[in-house]
Amino acid sequence: MLILMELNSTSEDVKRVKTEVEPYGCKAHKIEGTQNIALGITGNTTNLKEDNLRNLKGVTDVIRVSRKYKLVSRMMKPDDTKIEIGNDVIGGNEITIIAGPCSVESRDQIFQIAETLANIGIKFMRAGAYKPRSSPYAFQGMKEEGLLLLDEVKREFGLKIVTELLNPAHIDSVKEVADIIQIGARNMQNFSLLEEVGRTGMPVLLKRGLSATIEDLLLSAEYIVSQNNYNVILCERGIRTFEIFTRNTLDLNAVPVLKSETHLPVFVDPSHGIGIWDKVPAMAMASIAAGADGLMVEVHPFPQAALSDGYQSLTPKNFHAMLEKLKTLAEIMERRIN
Repeated sequence: MLILMELNSTSEDVKRVKTEVEPYGCKAHKIEGTQNIALGITGNTTNLKEDNLRNLKGVTDVIRVSRKYKLVSRMMKPDDTKIEIGNDVIGGNEITIIAGPCSVESRDQIFQIAETLANIGIKFMRAGAYKPRSSPYAFQGMKEEGLLLLDEVKREFGLKIVTELLNPAHIDSVKEVADIIQIGARNMQNFSLLEEVGRTGMPVLLKRGLSATIEDLLLSAEYIVSQNNYNVILCERGIRTFEIFTRNTLDLNAVPVLKSETHLPVFVDPSHGIGIWDKVPAMAMASIAAGADGLMVEVHPFPQAALSDGYQSLTPKNFHAMLEKLKTLAEIMERRIN
């Protein structure tokens, strides 16, 4: 249920609505907008009397929301959510690029790529300290040592860090380093982890699961937002289909659909989406044309020697060339690359 209130409604007016719905086991989530104040009501709203709510001071309308996901729905919040991280804003007219290697592999590797990206003008670097791998024998990341290296990189080059969280036990240590916490495809429906990361209040990049529907992704985002954390970025990274020529099938249909269904920013990871480095630029361009708010791209100084995902990683030179094309395309889309 969505309760719309006048923009000048007082805190007492809002409290009055909360007092009305809470005895029914419902919870009111305040959503600030440019035209009005909205209260998203979650829980079993069946027994709430719409006329009683409409008669409360400041209330202009009461709307039943038919979607299973409520708080992430554009019906709840028509305005795009913009996430402020330091001096940077994710969402809106700017397109944000997150780049870096799949994993932190060594001090030399992560410092070399960090310096290169900073010189290019990239502000957000991705790299995994903890890595979920299909095989238990594959490289699992440098773990705590990797986090320490990312912290050094952050202080040395002023980059904002995007790194994956696998285990609630690591939240405190990851929080200390990350500017954006990544929840990977394999954990998209790890609901206890989603609630925990939601309670941090930090920006979260939520990747679509390997076989997840768009609705599944939005419902997973709802777990985070239900903890009053609206700093969520959705990321399309390809889904598993019958096609085996590419690593995944990058579902660019999802971008305009998500943009119409939710107010949250939508990113695309073309590296995982196709899994073939020389095809990544084409899918990155297509992602921007489809309306994505940002990209996550794998970049490695020596892809042939990478301990994970080398075949889908761009060299710094190829990444820079792609970036220049993206800037031109962004202008055509009346946007610009951040």
